[in-house]
Amino acid sequence: MTYEISSWPEAVGAARAAELFTTAFGAEPAGVWASPGRVNLIGEHLDYNGGSSVPIALPHATYVALSPREDGRVRITSDGAEPGLWTGALADVMPGGGQPTWVSYALGAAWVLSRAGHALTGVDAAIVSCVPTSAGLSSSAAIECAVGLALVEVLGLPVGRRELVGVCQRAENEVVGAPTGSMDQSASLLADAGRALVLNTLDGSTELVPFDLSDRGLCLLVIDTRAKHALVDGQYAARRAACERVAAREGVDLLGRIADPHALLERLDDPVELKRVRHVVTEIERVDAFVALLRAGDYDRIGPLMDASHASLRDDYEVSCPELDGAVDTARAAGALGARMTGGGFGGSAIALVPAGLVGRVERAVEEAYAEHGWGPPRFIPAVAAEAGRRVR
Repeated sequence: MTYEISSWPEAVGAARAAELFTTAFGAEPAGVWASPGRVNLIGEHLDYNGGSSVPIALPHATYVALSPREDGRVRITSDGAEPGLWTGALADVMPGGGQPTWVSYALGAAWVLSRAGHALTGVDAAIVSCVPTSAGLSSSAAIECAVGLALVEVLGLPVGRRELVGVCQRAENEVVGAPTGSMDQSASLLADAGRALVLNTLDGSTELVPFDLSDRGLCLLVIDTRAKHALVDGQYAARRAACERVAAREGVDLLGRIADPHALLERLDDPVELKRVRHVVTEIERVDAFVALLRAGDYDRIGPLMDASHASLRDDYEVSCPELDGAVDTARAAGALGARMTGGGFGGSAIALVPAGLVGRVERAVEEAYAEHGWGPPRFIPAVAAEAGRRVR
């Protein structure tokens, strides 16, 4: 039996959020905003190392129905959280403030905006989502960005999208405590339908390049391994710290600024640091080649770059796991042109570039492999590049 994760039509998501709001608070919301999850095509762990990442936004989104309050109080509810309703003061939402983790994600942007000097009132908010959680598809950034968009609009704050990317990244770093880069929030707020976002974290520039596989007879298949995925358990932070430590010794803030990275690799004698930096250096080169192929419309040749990226993440950055490796290896054997893990790793999802006529065969092969290993059944998403966050009602 194939488990596929469907997205909601925009009208359905907006209606669900508005209905939850009305049920919880007895009134209509001021509006409903949506922000998508994302899948990264290549460029993993580069958004905090000065390289480029190439994400697309997914059709799967988080929807937030919201209205402002004048008393500084917060009432927020979600259809997927325990407890389902949280109440408190906006001023109490802060690092170590004792709020549930889902509230930190939802209201972290409010704390950052307040620290930046913006006048905030309280809010009533209701959140629903079809972005899979713990799948490496950025369900956290989808919440942060949807609420951030809503707050900026209903309160009339002079905050543009690029600034809001930084606000939502700070929310995840400082309020939630996950030391992530800006890729997830950038994809949620800056992506576009039918195109991939090239995010250069050295200079903050972005570029949208074509990524529409439908007329090429190809499909990007996301394989949710359903293996536990968490970025706040210290493993992600340890890898980031290793990269930052080497960069500091070289007198730069980011590894991507090193003029001769291959000479650096020859000098490194710590085996762990060597592997971590080697992934960053080679992944930066793979991203450059990948983007050049997308610009040329040569999608058939990106598969080997995806394969090499996974090998580097598995062997040098050491962020894969048996379920991810199994999905990648099985997808390739069943006909995928290339496959790799995506997201921070330690679980979550893999992606495979598959000829459209072979999608069913790849899905069945992965399911059978998982059953043979005694793993729970995976879930699948045929992914297309979707719109960034926006008001939907």
